[in-house]
Amino acid sequence: MSTTFASAVEPFIDRRNYSQPPGTAPRERRQFTNSHEELSPDARELAQAIDSYKLMHRRRFITYEEMLAVVKSLGYHRD
Repeated sequence: MSTTFASAVEPFIDRRNYSQPPGTAPRERRQFTNSHEELSPDARELAQAIDSYKLMHRRRFITYEEMLAVVKSLGYHRD
């Protein structure tokens, strides 16, 4: 027994295509783009440093050790 679905077929869009048109900057893919606006200046600095680390190392999530390295790179230390 075969079932036929009557629906419009939409063309497949490959969103994994990372090629960019000439002369354009690569687009960042972030889940939360405006999440730093309501943070305090210190928290915003930490969030931006973590985002930069994740972009540089192509990581979506980081470990606690990596987060500690980012915090120390900002100059924080334990007294």
